Amino acid sequence: MILNQVTLPALDYEASVAFYRRLGLTQIVHAPPRYARFEGQGGATLSIHIVEGAPTPPGVVVYFESSTLDDTVARLQSEGVQFDRGPQDETWLWREARLRDPAGNELRLYAAGENRRFPPWRLETGGEHPA
Repeated sequence: MILNQVTLPALDYEASVAFYRRLGLTQIVHAPPRYARFEGQGGATLSIHIVEGAPTPPGVVVYFESSTLDDTVARLQSEGVQFDRGPQDETWLWREARLRDPAGNELRLYAAGENRRFPPWRLETGGEHPA
């Protein structure tokens, strides 16, 4: 599995977008007022997610990508790992399974292929698509 995507909670969409752009990340998804995704050098991605109405933002979500997601989940389940939700296709074109580590931190195992960095709604950033 590859660690290449982290989602951070945020309280203010515009302030968070400005901050991560100022740090030098390239914004590749703009879905106000709730979600933005950025790309760093080397292709790792970071997103912010605002949950409206939450008294405090949810915690960090760490993503591990697996090209064999369903098999990986089945293997982990056979080894006693409990999942909150098995693999499902999501509207953002990723397939995800959800679980928590022993401290309760949310983890997602996923398969996204090119849709992680090059979703159909990617902003024009000058980045080259791998054709």
